[in-house]
Amino acid sequence: MFMDPKKRIYQVETERVDAHGSIAYCKEAEVTLDTDVQNRNDAFNPAELLLAALSACIIKGMERVAPMLNFSLRGVEVRVTGVRQDAPPKMESIRYEILVDSDESDRRLELLHENVQKYGTVFNTLAPGTQLTGVLRRK
Repeated sequence: MFMDPKKRIYQVETERVDAHGSIAYCKEAEVTLDTDVQNRNDAFNPAELLLAALSACIIKGMERVAPMLNFSLRGVEVRVTGVRQDAPPKMESIRYEILVDSDESDRRLELLHENVQKYGTVFNTLAPGTQLTGVLRRK
């Protein structure tokens, strides 16, 4: 099979530990997952992991674009809430709030938000199939 050399490949391997959890492996990292049907409080379940992936995508996008925009950034906090529908099971809506600690102008904050929305891999994967809305605010 021919692979486009410009495309990035991501790989994660997940192993069931027992009826209460699994472990996902990637590079030199591992994450304990809540795959227990009764739920557990010490690990992310699949839906929470999806929301965490979105928040990480937002922060990584900001880290990537800040130097290009010469954007001064002291800190970022992302809060994400997802609403799950039951039939068929899916995340019907996701709302995020980005809190940025910066002295940049409001217009520059808007520009940062636009870049996050335009160039985020996870963001752009979720946006077409989910009601994805959010705001960026100064902290």
